[in-house]
Amino acid sequence: MIQERFDRTKEGLFSLKEWAKGHHADVVACESTSDYWVQIYDLLNGIIPVIVGNAHDIKVLSHKKTDKIDSLIIARLALHGMIQPSRVFAQEHREFRKLVRLRHSLVQKRTDIKNQIHHILDSELLQLSSVMSDIFGVTGMHILQGLVDGTSLDLLLQKLPPRIRKREEEIRSVLSDTLSKDALFRLDCCLRLIRCLDEQIEVITESATVYAYENHPRQMEILLSVPGIGKIGAVTLLAEIGDVGDFSSAEKLASWVGVVPRVAQSADKLHTGPITKRGSVHARWILTEIAHATARGRMNKLKSFFDRKKKALGTGKAIIALARKIISLVWHLLSNDELYSDPQFPPKRTTDHVVVKVPTSLTLDELLQILAEANVYLKKKDPDIL
Repeated sequence: MIQERFDRTKEGLFSLKEWAKGHHADVVACESTSDYWVQIYDLLNGIIPVIVGNAHDIKVLSHKKTDKIDSLIIARLALHGMIQPSRVFAQEHREFRKLVRLRHSLVQKRTDIKNQIHHILDSELLQLSSVMSDIFGVTGMHILQGLVDGTSLDLLLQKLPPRIRKREEEIRSVLSDTLSKDALFRLDCCLRLIRCLDEQIEVITESATVYAYENHPRQMEILLSVPGIGKIGAVTLLAEIGDVGDFSSAEKLASWVGVVPRVAQSADKLHTGPITKRGSVHARWILTEIAHATARGRMNKLKSFFDRKKKALGTGKAIIALARKIISLVWHLLSNDELYSDPQFPPKRTTDHVVVKVPTSLTLDELLQILAEANVYLKKKDPDIL
C-alpha cells in the first residue's frame, strides 16, 4: 500500500488531487472531523467518488491513533465497503446551515453574558430579578442602563411604564443601594456586548429567514403550521435536516436526529436506555425547544400527548417523547406536502389590527386621503364569512 503525506494548503490539496488521479484511485475516503473534509470533498467530488464517514463509527474499528494508521485503516475499510457514507449537503445549503449555527452560537454567548450580569447584581446584593420577571426586557434594560449612567432613582422610576410603577416601593427598596465602581464598569461592558450581539443576531436571523423563504417557501409554510414551531424553529430545522426525502421513514429521521432510545439485545433479552444523541446537536436542541413551546401552548393533540406522557414518565422524558413525535410529524407533513390540521382543536381566529398614524395637525387633503384609505379597507370582503 502506497502512503503519502500532503499539507493542508491549496497547493497540498491540488497535489493530493493529482496524486490520486495518477494512481487511478477507485475511491477517496475521509472522516467527518470538524470541517477538514469539506475542501477535500469539494475538490474531488465529481472526479473521484468521495466517502465521508462518521468518525465515531470508524474509531470503533480501530484502537490505535496515528495519522498513518488512520489512513491505512480508512483505506482498507473503504475498499471493503465497510464505511457508511454520511449525508453531505450541497455547498449552498452548507453555507445556509453555517449561518444558522452561527446565530445559535451568538445566542449562547449572549446567554452567558446575561448570566454574568445576574452574577454581578447578586454579588452586590441587588436582587432586581425578585421584582421583575425579566430584567433583560425593555424596562429591565432601561433600569440597568440607568444604573450605569448614574440616573437618579426618582427620574428612573418616572420613566417606567404604569404597570411597573405599581411596584414602586419594592423597586425603590431594591435599588436603594448603589453598585460599586468595579461592578458598574463590568455591568457597562456586559450591556454593550448584549446590544452588539442583539444587532448581529437580528441581521443573521433576517438573512437566514430570507434565504429560507426564497428557496424553501412551501417547507416553511408546512413547518409553521405545526404547533410550537416559529420562524426560528422552522429555519433551524430546514438548515439541519435538509431534504427529508433522504429518509425513507419517520423513524429513520428520528434516529438520525438522535431522539430514539439506545437498544442493546442479547439472546432474548432486550434493554433500552436513554436516547442515542447521534446526529445534529443543533437539530436536537431546537426540537427540544419546540417541544417545550408546544407543552406550554394552547391545547391541541400534541399538548394532549405530552400531558398523558408526563403522568407516566415525568416532565423530562415526556418532553423527549414529544420531540420525537414532532419530528415524525414533520417527516409525514413534508413527505406528503400537507399542512398540519387539528379538527378537534382548530386554531384561533386572528384579528387584523390596522395602525393609522395620525399627525398632530391635518390639512383637508390629508384628512380626505385617510378617509379614502379607510373606506377601501372597510369594503374588503372578510374571507372567513361565506
